Amino acid sequence: MHCDLYNAAIANRRTQYKHFGHSVDYFEQQNCLPEFKKVWTEYAELGSHTLQATLKRVDFTYKRFFKGLGKYPKFKAKRRYSGWTYPDKASWKALSNGPNGYLELRDLGLKIQMRGQARTWGTPTTCTIFFRNGLWYASITVQCNPTRQTGTGSIGIDLGCKDAVTLSTGEKIAKPDFIKEGHKKVKVASKRLRRKRPPNRNKKVKGSRRWKKERKQLSKVQSKIARQREDWLHKVTSDIVSGNSLIGGEQLNVKGMTRKAKKGKRKKQKAGLNRSILDVGFGLVGDLLTYKSAEAGGFYVESPTRMLKPTQRCAKCWELTPKSLADRVHVCSNPDCGHTEDRDINAAQVNEIWARGLERTSLDAELPSSTDCGSMKQLGARKRQKQRLQQSKSL
Repeated sequence: MHCDLYNAAIANRRTQYKHFGHSVDYFEQQNCLPEFKKVWTEYAELGSHTLQATLKRVDFTYKRFFKGLGKYPKFKAKRRYSGWTYPDKASWKALSNGPNGYLELRDLGLKIQMRGQARTWGTPTTCTIFFRNGLWYASITVQCNPTRQTGTGSIGIDLGCKDAVTLSTGEKIAKPDFIKEGHKKVKVASKRLRRKRPPNRNKKVKGSRRWKKERKQLSKVQSKIARQREDWLHKVTSDIVSGNSLIGGEQLNVKGMTRKAKKGKRKKQKAGLNRSILDVGFGLVGDLLTYKSAEAGGFYVESPTRMLKPTQRCAKCWELTPKSLADRVHVCSNPDCGHTEDRDINAAQVNEIWARGLERTSLDAELPSSTDCGSMKQLGARKRQKQRLQQSKSL
């Protein structure tokens, strides 16, 4: 019913603009709901606020389209419509204080037992029911003040494909084994799916019963891998935040890094690199560390990668040493430094130094963390010149 309302709202906006040149907004469609219920009497059983939330979804998609952030809104099939939302507690109630409890949906006459325990509970505000891979879920928004425990230390991190997370202390966190095992299962399930008859709209051919069955199995395997990866990233980031109040990372353009290879390039190698980047979850790590550090009262700072170049900069003298992906050890090109360190550990240390705002280049004054790389390079040269003068005086 919510899917039909969603499609009807889109059809109303298209028809009004195409034939009458009138742009329909959310408030106009909201005011039409009483008359809509008189014609479609089955909608009278649903709460008005849930129907208004569905109309807000339509309005949100149009606003994204006009801002250039999304495509033109389309009609949705029932099998692709995710669910509906209760924007207030008029039609639902959470009978819980945190540990387990029950969820009551009054318009459906259901009372469902909750699974699991919330880390921080508060006053429930909204509830969204959605469908994923053959299962129904309830997402409850709670108004609360979450808190976390953290330490007083600082640390830098570097994300990579060989080792998922490298810390400035020298510790390396490898990719879990379930990712590699999951890819094998996905490959086998995809091969079985290709052997079945897929749907073809142009030829008016429906997918076979076996194709639909295998498609569900493939979705089930992919969903499990996604949940395992998210659970692993939550544990890793929580462990990092629990011991450090200042965390230094780097800005990563994941969309650009995982872009397809250009014509004539080695597409298979680039596809494998893209898969390795997405397996680690480069984009999700920063988001998790940001909100978890805020809950703990700490800070997560991302260094400007293009300007700072952590993988090429030396953590001791701040000199740039160009490297390729095959170079796994950092050897400083500065003859007065000669610092040798693992490539990823050195990059993590550079991110930590940038986050702390420590100047590696001046012995007298401390520079702010917003110092650009050009000035840091000049100050590095001044520091080496000062050291040479001190050595010459001592001789």
